[in-house]
Amino acid sequence: MKQTVKMTFATLAAAACWTLAQPVLAQQEPVPMRGSDVETVDQAPTVKKYLGGKPGGQDMVARTFREQPPVIPHAVENFDEITLGENQCLTCHGADTYKQKKAPKIGDSHFRDREGKLLPAASAARHNCTQCHVPQVDAPPLVGNDFKGDIIAGKGGKSSKKN
Repeated sequence: MKQTVKMTFATLAAAACWTLAQPVLAQQEPVPMRGSDVETVDQAPTVKKYLGGKPGGQDMVARTFREQPPVIPHAVENFDEITLGENQCLTCHGADTYKQKKAPKIGDSHFRDREGKLLPAASAARHNCTQCHVPQVDAPPLVGNDFKGDIIAGKGGKSSKKN
């Protein structure tokens, strides 16, 4: 009996609130969360120019933490896509060509399989360079960042923990 009375009062209270809120709800025009109507075509972001230019004329960008993949300091706009059959990055950074091109050699970790066994050539798992190595563009940061790395500048990429 008590449950029935409670349920009746709850139903009446909800109905009263709904009735009082109807004029307010009817006056407000819905506002989309994305700021425009769904039918509005999204504007593509402006294309940013890669920093650097022709490979070979830039200084290496200092790493900010241990095990950070080096960033790409030169433009990559005119490079071919990395495919299963070809990787233009290895033209300069491959183990057999880096000395002639005076380019950094791909890391030793790229010559190991998942079990850590040394391979004669770069691992197929490391074939897509831009998955980890990022070309730099001239763009403002998307969010504020006060990150300070643990590598001391001028140590040739070696890291040292700051106390």
